[in-house]
Amino acid sequence: MASVSIKDVATLAGVSVGTVSNVLNRPATVRATTRAKVETAIAKLGFVPNASARQLAAGRSRTLAYLVLDAGNPFFTDVARGIEEVAKAEGLTLFICNSDLDAQREDQYLEQLTELRARGVLITAMDYANPRLQRLREAGVPVVLVDRAPENNDDWCTVGVDDVAGGGLAVTHLTDAGHRQLAFVGGPADIPQVHDRHAGALQALNTAGPAPEKLVWIQTDALTIAEGRRAGERLLGLPRRNRPTGVFCANDLLALGLLQHLTQHDVVVPDDVAIVGYDDIEFASAAAVPLTSVAQPRHLLGRTAARLLADEAERGSEHEHQHVVFPPELIARASTAVPAAARRA
Repeated sequence: MASVSIKDVATLAGVSVGTVSNVLNRPATVRATTRAKVETAIAKLGFVPNASARQLAAGRSRTLAYLVLDAGNPFFTDVARGIEEVAKAEGLTLFICNSDLDAQREDQYLEQLTELRARGVLITAMDYANPRLQRLREAGVPVVLVDRAPENNDDWCTVGVDDVAGGGLAVTHLTDAGHRQLAFVGGPADIPQVHDRHAGALQALNTAGPAPEKLVWIQTDALTIAEGRRAGERLLGLPRRNRPTGVFCANDLLALGLLQHLTQHDVVVPDDVAIVGYDDIEFASAAAVPLTSVAQPRHLLGRTAARLLADEAERGSEHEHQHVVFPPELIARASTAVPAAARRA
């Protein structure tokens, strides 16, 4: 059966093709009686508008894209849900692109999104200085940077959390609990969020007293549960007298992997080793030992970024860039609770 065209609708309704187009795209400009005839013809013929053709004719895509570091991380899923809420309200479609912590893959997506002329792009990037990001802007595609606010960013809208402050919260919590031998688990080191969280941890360490030992950095190749387990192997491989008793992980997936490895090897959390994660994903509170974590407002991050993007796409040069930074919050749970023996001492 041949597909129904806009011309078929126009013929049945007794109007021009342009009038049918106006009913589909600008219904308020068409008289109610004429609009009713066209809508009746559409229903009778079972006409389905070609969204791609409509977008091409209007010169405006109805597609948003969110390019994330790791689609397997529930943090980014929660941010995406916040974005999707706004996209749905605006009548936009959201696509998720996963760089998977691969700079080359991120470049490929940025090239594709430039060619597609998406309505707008939200990105949690490997490298915010990537020239392909600027080329995307030069192609007329609004861009909002999500989950970090890089310096010299007056040309962009940014939405993020103060990760330096978050790192400080984590380490201060551990030192306040009496831990003096500490470790930071995270990597790759060139991921901006990892860098900032480590920097905040060091700042807090320098102001703690009495002065703890240095912060041992157990670097990982990714921010995954598997890498958290491998970090646990390295931690237990350290001489017992030098083994950290307090560990701050750059995200919750690393912390959950570390927790799993330690408990499998009869290390008691938090009596032997206390653990702090980051992001406060849903799994953090559901772990066998509920995980202390530095919380980010995940849905709010997504909603705020999407609203800024929609405003820039709609208003163009009249849009004013904003730089929104939310404060982190430490959520204390059992993984850092002070052991009963220490409380009695």
